[in-house]
Amino acid sequence: MKAWIAAAAFGTLLPMHTTWAAESTQNTTACPAILKHTFPKLQDDSPQNLCQYSGKVVLVVNTASYCGFTYQYQGLEALHQKYKDRGLVILGFPSNDFFQEKSNNKDIADFCYNTYGVVFPMFAKSAVRGKEANALFKALAQATGKAPSWNFNKYLIDRSGRVVAHYGSTTEVNDSKFMQQLISLMQPQK
Repeated sequence: MKAWIAAAAFGTLLPMHTTWAAESTQNTTACPAILKHTFPKLQDDSPQNLCQYSGKVVLVVNTASYCGFTYQYQGLEALHQKYKDRGLVILGFPSNDFFQEKSNNKDIADFCYNTYGVVFPMFAKSAVRGKEANALFKALAQATGKAPSWNFNKYLIDRSGRVVAHYGSTTEVNDSKFMQQLISLMQPQK
């Protein structure tokens, strides 16, 4: 790498060292099976590989814009802001499985940002239960034995990619049991 940088400083381009190129693009954390999925980003449909969240504590939530629990976006975003630097990532998956979601991704994205200031990763509208459930939610249901029974179900995944808990719609992110488990999962690995 040093030789390439020095050569570049003198206006000469030398071939990049193959080992350096491989090391620079390699993810230091292996991608666990639960995250080996790609979904379109809510805002622009660009493909997002969930492996980018390997090594983080992941909270997966199925969401909807017209639900009695939609106010939970506010708590989810506050949680994101408070703990993102400690390794928490929240992944939102809008769904119309319960007939309470807007008709298109642009409207959902605008609503989430303009109403609740949501900036945590959100993905395009998809099914989260039944035969049509997206691959992640099928895996989450299989791991916990619980498919979403309504909007704003929450699944916790530890840093190693193990699904450790499911919380239903009525559990808010300030719930003491939920927070105790979340804080525990964010502790540095030994």
